[in-house]
Amino acid sequence: MAENKEEDVNLGANKYRETQPLGTAAQTDKDYKEPPPAPLFEPGELSSWSFYRAGIAEFMATFLFLYITILTVMGLKRSDSLCSSVGIQGVAWAFGGMIFALVYCTAGISGGHINPAVTFGLFLARKLSLTRALFYIVMQCLGAICGAGVVKGFMVGPYQRLGGGANVVNPGYTKGDGLGAEIIGTFVLVYTVFSATDAKRNARDSHVPILAPLPIGFAVFLVHLATIPITGTGINPARSLGAAIIFNQDQAWDDHWIFWVGPFIGAALAAIYHQIIIRAIPFKSGRS
Repeated sequence: MAENKEEDVNLGANKYRETQPLGTAAQTDKDYKEPPPAPLFEPGELSSWSFYRAGIAEFMATFLFLYITILTVMGLKRSDSLCSSVGIQGVAWAFGGMIFALVYCTAGISGGHINPAVTFGLFLARKLSLTRALFYIVMQCLGAICGAGVVKGFMVGPYQRLGGGANVVNPGYTKGDGLGAEIIGTFVLVYTVFSATDAKRNARDSHVPILAPLPIGFAVFLVHLATIPITGTGINPARSLGAAIIFNQDQAWDDHWIFWVGPFIGAALAAIYHQIIIRAIPFKSGRS
């Protein structure tokens, strides 16, 4: 009886195989194949609805991200003391929590970038085409501008008086300090994105794709805790641009270059580190 039952189980396992086997033994280094790099230009994308749907998802996600986070910053600035508000920890949770939620919601549609620096890093790693990368960045920036604009519509006077959530290098720190904070902070974020979405880990450990939004959101939270006192934490050029355009005061534009140059350098370093040092992709390509 036991032998017959075992044969039935084996027959069922052979007949109905898992599309993606579960567990750490799902795929080994020996049988894993690196996905091909995305083409630099892919004109065919422009005629695909999924391409535009992904861009709309990036727009909406960045809109919601700016709306919730800038509104939280304004609530902090309006309070008489940190103790009577959410405090810096609450602001950090707003940024990290929104990224966690929005990446979870949009990962299956657009990849859940919500950040030009993330898009830039993934483009350097040939995870998406230049066409899609540029489209994502434009939609992210438009979404950020609209999100900050809605916040200003709710509180025009306080918004302008309290700085509009714009990123600036705070007193006591130099522009070099701000640039360094943005580079390292973005490196932490983009390196986490690469690690959490690594195709090889996803093939080996089936739970990784499900959990990916959690470490990404947590990385955003931790970077904000560390760098809010320095720059208010950018690590997202769309977030910085949206707040700067809607606030539109000299102080928001004086240091604005830092919040593009820093994140893009940090994203490039993270892409190089993960693809060349950790995964050794160029060396594998050379052997194949």
